[in-house]
Amino acid sequence: MAPIEQDAAETFIAKWNGIKASELSTSQTFLIDLCHLLGVDTPHADAEQAYMFERPITFSHGDGSSSAGRIDLYRRGAFVLESKKLKAGVHTRGFDDAILRARSQAEAYARALPATEGRPPFLIVVDVGQRIELFAEFSRSGATYTPFPDPRSHRIALDDLRKPEIRERLRRIWLEPLSLDPARESARVTREIATRLAALARSLEAARHSPELVAQFLMRCLFTMFAEDVKLLPPESFRNLLVQHADNPDTAMRMLGILWENMDRGGFSPAIAADVLRFNGKLFKDPQTLPLDRPQIGLLIEAARAKWEHVEPAI
Repeated sequence: MAPIEQDAAETFIAKWNGIKASELSTSQTFLIDLCHLLGVDTPHADAEQAYMFERPITFSHGDGSSSAGRIDLYRRGAFVLESKKLKAGVHTRGFDDAILRARSQAEAYARALPATEGRPPFLIVVDVGQRIELFAEFSRSGATYTPFPDPRSHRIALDDLRKPEIRERLRRIWLEPLSLDPARESARVTREIATRLAALARSLEAARHSPELVAQFLMRCLFTMFAEDVKLLPPESFRNLLVQHADNPDTAMRMLGILWENMDRGGFSPAIAADVLRFNGKLFKDPQTLPLDRPQIGLLIEAARAKWEHVEPAI
């Protein structure tokens, strides 16, 4: 499936790159093609008005009057999409201003939806043939929509659709938008890691290591995994150290002890063949490890594979 999806992405990009036709003549075709690329169903008008182009909406004004509007593309419980065909270049002030206006328009539509439907978690702003921008508000309480997943990566250029992870992000917005809520992801990751580390702690205590030594050892492991994921250590260095020596747990723990000694002082660490920062909070002042067996090393490796930036500090 992957090569077929990649070919489809290349075809989509080639077709729409630099398209010059107007928004009216291109928007719906572009979005239908995007649905095909993502492998999701295409919009269709029905009595429920749950997933359709040109979804009618009514704005209620403070003076008691009302006015009509239409959402370019709406999927209930998922998103309001506003589509444009901007003439300004993507790196110009005019482009930024136009995107801001389109976002404000989409947010106004989201707020005007009937209370029975609730506000969708996502706003999508599309500049046909150039960009897709994502904004999210997962509480669905009327708070401000903010760039998703963050201000540095909420803009998806047409060429970015070559990346499987970008297509998967958009697919989930269509099909499982709330699964992208960072709070849910944080809870899921924390729960999985806590389960593995609890199993490791129980096995170490069963081997007659004191709870205090076990807690100190796991705390150093936890911090090392977090430091690796937030790039205070070289990427995957801790996990690779464990994987490399997994079949010789004694060597793995010796190398881990060396790494912790180096983290306490800073400088070059032969354990990972790289320089490390100095961590001077005294956590690594006593870099004692514990004798682990192969299954216990495996539990640490599984925990290290998690995205530690999502882990709740309470762990």
